[in-house]
Amino acid sequence: MRPSKAKRSFEYASRLIDCEISTPFPVAYLEETSGFGLKNSYYVSEHIDYDFEFRALIHNPKYPKREEILKQFARFTFKLHENNINFLDHSPGNTLVVKTEQGYKFYLIDLNRMRFENMTFDKRMHNFRRLWLSKTMIKVIAEKYSELYKKPYQETHDLMLKHSMAFQHKINRKKLRRSGRKMQFGTK
Repeated sequence: MRPSKAKRSFEYASRLIDCEISTPFPVAYLEETSGFGLKNSYYVSEHIDYDFEFRALIHNPKYPKREEILKQFARFTFKLHENNINFLDHSPGNTLVVKTEQGYKFYLIDLNRMRFENMTFDKRMHNFRRLWLSKTMIKVIAEKYSELYKKPYQETHDLMLKHSMAFQHKINRKKLRRSGRKMQFGTK
C-alpha cells in the first residue's frame, strides 16, 4: 500500500533538507484510519514568510530583477537535479521565493509527488514543463542551466522549449475540450 500524502510529504521534506534543498521544515504528520483503511491525513510544516511565488515572474514580465531571479532559480533546479530529485509537481505555485541579502532563496512546497532517481538530460528538461515558462524565461533559464550542466545552450534551450510547449498545448487542448462540452451540453 502506498504511503499517505502526508507521510510522503514529511519524508520527502526530510530528504530535501538532507540534500540542502530548501523547504518549510517538516514538523509532523497525522493519519486517521478506520476499519476500511486511511480516512484522512494531515501534514504540518513550518510557516514560511515568503516574498512571492514563482508564479509572479510568469504574470509580470517586468518584475524587478526578473532575469537575475530566473538565473538563481536555474541554479536551484540544477541542484535539485544533481541530487537526483525529480519534483513531479514543479509548477509555478509550488515554489516560494524569499529575498535575502545574498540574493533569492527558493522553497519547495506540496511535496507529495517526487521521485528520487537518476536525472538524465531529457528528464531534467522535462521537469521544467509544468512551470508554464515564456520563451524569454526559457532563454534565460536554459542559458544558465546549460552553463552549469556543461551542455550546449542550443541543445538545452531546444529540449526545454519542446517539453514546455508540448505541455502548454496539452493543457490548452484539455481546456478547449472542456469548454466545448459545457457549451454543447449547457451548465447550470
